[in-house]
Amino acid sequence: MRLTRFTDFGLRALMRLAGRPERAFATAELADEFGVSRHHLAKVVARLASAGLVHARRGGGGGLRLARPAAEIRLGEVVRLLEADQALVECFAADGGACTLMPDCRLKARLARAETAFLSELDRTTLADCTWAPRSE
Repeated sequence: MRLTRFTDFGLRALMRLAGRPERAFATAELADEFGVSRHHLAKVVARLASAGLVHARRGGGGGLRLARPAAEIRLGEVVRLLEADQALVECFAADGGACTLMPDCRLKARLARAETAFLSELDRTTLADCTWAPRSE
């Protein structure tokens, strides 16, 4: 399974926030640190904030912080949130896609079980297990 860059950026941002929970980070600061688009990271952060995973405050003294302790945030929860608009395969899309093999497809159920196993494994891991901070800090 391949995760989107959207999810990759979200996981990186959360790991960074978890590494310094006492500190607020600006979205621009994280984007520069990761070498990614500020605009794209802002969209990711907005999704994380709307789900209650981060607090985002504007202005002086503002920035991003985790909304919950890292030990209470499961990676499966994060991946489900950030990949919600991305079906593993076309037939998993909300509209069912345009699969010509249905209803006789023998692959769909196996892929669904594999996706479930993948997310179940991520559910065993918390953000605290993946905390990251640069060595220079």
